[in-house]
Amino acid sequence: MAKYRPERLGQEILREVNDILQKKVRDPRVQGITITDIKVTGDLQQATLYYSSLSELASEREKEQQGLDKAAGLIRSELGSRLQIYKTPELIFERDESVDYGNRIDELLASLHQED
Repeated sequence: MAKYRPERLGQEILREVNDILQKKVRDPRVQGITITDIKVTGDLQQATLYYSSLSELASEREKEQQGLDKAAGLIRSELGSRLQIYKTPELIFERDESVDYGNRIDELLASLHQED
């Protein structure tokens, strides 16, 4: 069986979900959220979407997660109408911590350069 299908489907879902978040979802909690990565299981039943945003407060991040969880049904139904697949995968949203990790490394490097 082809290993490339989950990756191809993931890229298609990534593009469509970003479009749906910008144009269809009206919840103010999910404004400014960008889907950065996606992992689709081999059986195409689940898709974990990693998102990032500009907010740094824990309360804002919690609201964003709640907004995405609430909008998951709308996003999944919209995906079902846009994609030509047998079954639309279940969507799981997780915060992408790599952006915060990269910012922390930049701060550490900047502090090293200031000490020199």
